[in-house]
This record gives sequence, structure tokens and C-alpha cells, in this order.
Amino acid sequence: MSTGVIIVLIVIVAAVLVVAAVLALRARGPQHGGSLKRRFGPEYDRAVVRHDGDTKAAERELSERVRRHGSLHTRPLEPAERERFEARWTAAQERFVDSPREAVGEADRLLAELAGARGYPDGAQYEEQLAALSVHHAHHVDGYRRVHRVTHAQAQTHTAGAGSGGAETAAASDTEELREALVAARALFEQL
Repeated sequence: MSTGVIIVLIVIVAAVLVVAAVLALRARGPQHGGSLKRRFGPEYDRAVVRHDGDTKAAERELSERVRRHGSLHTRPLEPAERERFEARWTAAQERFVDSPREAVGEADRLLAELAGARGYPDGAQYEEQLAALSVHHAHHVDGYRRVHRVTHAQAQTHTAGAGSGGAETAAASDTEELREALVAARALFEQL
């Protein structure tokens, strides 16, 4: 092969690669849905469901979260502060055996305080705090959502005709939900 033919082949291959790269970038679209899906993981799927399957609307919401909270700089905890949070978490877990609902409530308050101490929006602004946490801890934020939901759920009423076996089953189911929420929340606690 002559040098001219080799140069022409290299130019053709380079042109094909450039065209392929441009087409790939256009296919991703302006919101970069693939990167949002990777970044947010289960939060991406939750946003799509919340928007009735409209991925564009979900991606707009998630992009807005990144715009608002993506540059948030968290502060590290002082060693003594870290120990206090860890001791409180351990106490909440130990309390679960005797008082599951109170233990989960303490976990909810503790996560709000810990996130605030690290520099996230104040826990009194739960939705804003959750949005900021989802940008930086998307794979673990659902645990916080679960303990918050269980803590703030209205007391469920049981049907008047339920016998003691039904009440025991409901209590066991409720305790299991509380346990699962606390376990899921632990991952975010450890991340923070």
C-alpha cells in the first residue's frame, strides 16, 4: 500500500469516528439522561414514576436538583461530634427492641440533625434537605425517606372485627416495616 492510500484510509476512519461521536452526543440529548440515571440510580426511577413515566419531566426535576445542590460543600464532623452521633445511633438501635416506633423516630431526627451538621439544608425543611441529600447520596437517601414516612405516618386504625390474631399479625408487620426502615436508614447514616 502506498503512503497516499494509508493517509486516505486514516482520514476516512477519523471522519467516521467524529461523525459517530457527534451522533452519540446528540442521542444523549440536552439533559444527559444516561448520566442522570447513573448518578441518581433509584432516585431517577422514583422521579420517573412520580412524573407518570415522563422521563423528560423527571430529568428536568433531577437536573434542577443538581443545579441547586450540586455545588454544595459539606463540612467534616469533628471527632467528638462524630462520636456523639454514633453513640446516639447505637442507642436508637438498642432502643428498637423495647420501643421500635420511638427508635425509628429518633433515627429520623438524628439523620436530619446529622445532615444539617454536615452542611445540608436544615432538617426543618425536610423536602429541601432530602433533595440535597439525593444529589450527593442518591443510592442511600431512600432509607431516610422511609424512616421519615414511618415516623410521620398517621396511626393506622384496625377494623373493629379483627381478633387478637389479626392484631398480632398487624403488630408484627408494623414492627418489620420499622426494622426495615431503620436498617435502610443506617446506610445513609454511615455515608454522612
